[in-house]
Amino acid sequence: MKHLLYLSLLVLLFTSCKPTAAVITSKKENYTKSEKRNTSRLIEELIDTATENIGIKYQYAGTTKAGYDCSGLICTIFNSHNVQLPHSSYQQSKTGVVIDREEAKKGDLIFFKTNGKTQINHVGMVIEVNDDEIIFIHSSTSKGVIISSTKESYYKRTYAQLNRIL
Repeated sequence: MKHLLYLSLLVLLFTSCKPTAAVITSKKENYTKSEKRNTSRLIEELIDTATENIGIKYQYAGTTKAGYDCSGLICTIFNSHNVQLPHSSYQQSKTGVVIDREEAKKGDLIFFKTNGKTQINHVGMVIEVNDDEIIFIHSSTSKGVIISSTKESYYKRTYAQLNRIL
């Protein structure tokens, strides 16, 4: 019985935010109008789901409304719409296609190297783009799930890359 409980816990641990579907590794250049519409609708649904979590506290490795870390928030939001992402900002930065900052669109993932780190360790999702400003939702260690801007000096200084997932 003890082994069965241990096995159940392992299965739960490894399936909580584990990618189970193929990840996108290249851009699809020729979307049909229908595919573009469906993708746009999905992105709006992702943003709606994300903003429903504003104010939820930060929790290390958190993936529930009890608390989220940055990658747990993104993983959970995308998983809730059947888009599987790993639960690590660094691994998420290896998913999809890296794009130029000028190409940023709603639904893209934005990555940062914070606290003097040399490796990506923070992620958010783009919810709006205004000229050279990117507005994104993320879970900060001090304020929980919030909306921030790349015009803020901290995020301007620590910006690393953007990835297109959809």
